[in-house]
Amino acid sequence: MGNSVACFSTDMGAMFQSFGINVPRPIRLLMSIFLVSMAGYVFAEVISSDKTEVSIMTFNVENLFDNIDDPGKTDETFLALKDKQSATHKQECGKISVERWRYQCLFWDWNDAVLDKKLRVIAASIRQVGEGRGADIIALQEVENIRILERLRENYLGGLGYQPAILVEGRDRRGIDVAFLSRLPVSGVALHDIPFPNTGESRVQDTRGILEATFELSDGEKLVGFAVHFPAPYHPTFMREMAYHKLSRLKAALDAGQPAFAAGDFNTTSEEDKNKKMLSRLVKPDWQVVHENCDGCKGTSYYPPKDDWSFLDMILWSKGDSAWRMNTGSVLIANTTSAQVTHQGTPARFELPEGAGVSDHWPLVFTITLPDQAGI
Repeated sequence: MGNSVACFSTDMGAMFQSFGINVPRPIRLLMSIFLVSMAGYVFAEVISSDKTEVSIMTFNVENLFDNIDDPGKTDETFLALKDKQSATHKQECGKISVERWRYQCLFWDWNDAVLDKKLRVIAASIRQVGEGRGADIIALQEVENIRILERLRENYLGGLGYQPAILVEGRDRRGIDVAFLSRLPVSGVALHDIPFPNTGESRVQDTRGILEATFELSDGEKLVGFAVHFPAPYHPTFMREMAYHKLSRLKAALDAGQPAFAAGDFNTTSEEDKNKKMLSRLVKPDWQVVHENCDGCKGTSYYPPKDDWSFLDMILWSKGDSAWRMNTGSVLIANTTSAQVTHQGTPARFELPEGAGVSDHWPLVFTITLPDQAGI
């Protein structure tokens, strides 16, 4: 800031001299400090001044790992290549059955430069929303720990007004968690495990809990958010059904009319929804499905070779008597940065060695508003 103030002070001196006024340098410096401070204050107010509209995003950031080995977690893939040379590491990688993942564990160089690029492209994907400000609340999936999320917030999203990140370590054996970033004040954070009886310990350890947080709205109402990352599609359908039932029980425990949303990677493919009626059975009795108002949107994820577009990533908005309403015209998929899109027009996962892409998921965004301001 010192250099900025010095430059600003010099500019002010030239400005006053152009009017024939000679202002001593100490006075110019004091005036500069005051104006820079006020500019920062005004910028902070702009960040938080929209009291009648709140934007919400969900974003699966695909393997946002640091490059530090965490004991007890299978994060061996996300280390610098120089730290992968031990016989123990190679032995652990050899246990991975999927060839692509085994190769990544052995040969990906998740060094500081790669990690910096990963954080930069994630930040750019977030900043494309809200004229560079990002969404007011972001539900994130596949985040390794609070340390890497705070690095994203402080170093790559600095100045956007996000409060300290919300992440509670879960039981996923890879170490990936669900999390929130928010500009709104937060209270009442809890992580709810999802019961999977008779599924085996290995499957229990391959899941994430539901993260609940309460956000303070400008009119005094409490907005409850649930960040989710349901069992992957290779798990049987009944596991995702159990996860939906757990979410329904959490919503049912809220006060009647309390505004609430659920956002994240629900891992329900379009094929599974078509065959098992997942949304009509397990979602629509309690929630409004936000992406159904996304005009012309194919999905947030794509898996060849079946040309399978799916809304694995969803945001659900509560049905109730709250004064806050979904702005149906605000729903969009945030995929306008070049790094997010392949030549085929599909989500570009982050790949090494070139460090291209961002994530195999696109973010989904919408806003809630007070009806007298929204025109609805």
